[in-house]
Amino acid sequence: MSWQSCSGIPERNMDMKSSVREGFLIKRGHVVHNWKARWFVLTPDKLLYFKYEGGKRDSSQRGKILLKDCVITCPFLEYENRPLVLKLHSKLGVDHFLEACSREERDAWAADIRAAVDRLQTAEEDEAKPSSAETQLQNVDLSKVLDSMYDVHSGIRMGSHVEQGSTYSNCFSGSAVVDWLVFVRFALTRLEAVTLGSALVEMGHLQPVGLRSVEALRSAGLSQQFLDDSTALYSFAENLKKRGSVKAEKSLSALELSGKVVKRGYLLKQGHRRKNWKVRLFVLRSEPAFLHYFDPCRDDCSPAGGFSLRGCLVSSLEDNGVPSGVKGNVQGNLFKIITQSDVHYFIQAPTQQEKTEWIDAIRQQT
Repeated sequence: MSWQSCSGIPERNMDMKSSVREGFLIKRGHVVHNWKARWFVLTPDKLLYFKYEGGKRDSSQRGKILLKDCVITCPFLEYENRPLVLKLHSKLGVDHFLEACSREERDAWAADIRAAVDRLQTAEEDEAKPSSAETQLQNVDLSKVLDSMYDVHSGIRMGSHVEQGSTYSNCFSGSAVVDWLVFVRFALTRLEAVTLGSALVEMGHLQPVGLRSVEALRSAGLSQQFLDDSTALYSFAENLKKRGSVKAEKSLSALELSGKVVKRGYLLKQGHRRKNWKVRLFVLRSEPAFLHYFDPCRDDCSPAGGFSLRGCLVSSLEDNGVPSGVKGNVQGNLFKIITQSDVHYFIQAPTQQEKTEWIDAIRQQT
């Protein structure tokens, strides 16, 4: 069962039948500039969005964005605490700001929307436009690379390193940067990653840390060369550190945030006190295994809650009827997590497939 099938929208609605993509995005309001979770449906010529109440999508749409002659900006980097935003500028001159749960989701939405916009143009315009692959090879957006590296959830992991008896905090090795650039596919090879790292050093976004790193650069006569070396240390430039997008690292347990991000996405979570359902951004980490959830409508980077997965039990809940402990008119795809301290979390996934994927991913960490 998916949320779409329970929406109550008539099957004769051709917009819903011809949907290209569906899912949660966080939308900024036009009048009051707050952020709200909305369920979006992309069709060949428009983007529809719906509100959720009590764990169920409204049957009537809240609005639509016509895609013809729409201009897409992705990534849109003017919100320093929201690095996963894309902007749609409509033909009527209205700006729409949408935030995804991950870089992959944001880029996938942008790609599908851009493809829909392209299909609405004439064949001549479509043929004249260079492919996205060619554009990516010719133009590397350093601001996008830097913003991704600095992301509190999935960016490069900073730590303390000891060099010649001195301890340097909030830094990382050159080889770790190369590993990360290749892993997230900003570079296909280590040589490409070194070239990209050199550009970040040359632009002043990264700086060498410690005597060994600085002396290695000077002795080689390569003042701007980036070193693929585990002993060469780097840190972000001071002006970047003042942006504040990693403030959560200082306020949270270093142990909780030291693990690798395994999975992230939007899920509905039932509150413990009021029993209402809210969209939350869930981030699953390993080594150590923790599950954190964030309020995507707030600018604060710190999680709304989280818990260790050690000793947790996760189970699927059947969709035939409302299980004990669950309140509201839920739409199915439910699962439950019981922590070692016997706290029960009831969670809804967008689809049956995502529910299965989340259960499997969490079980691997318990």
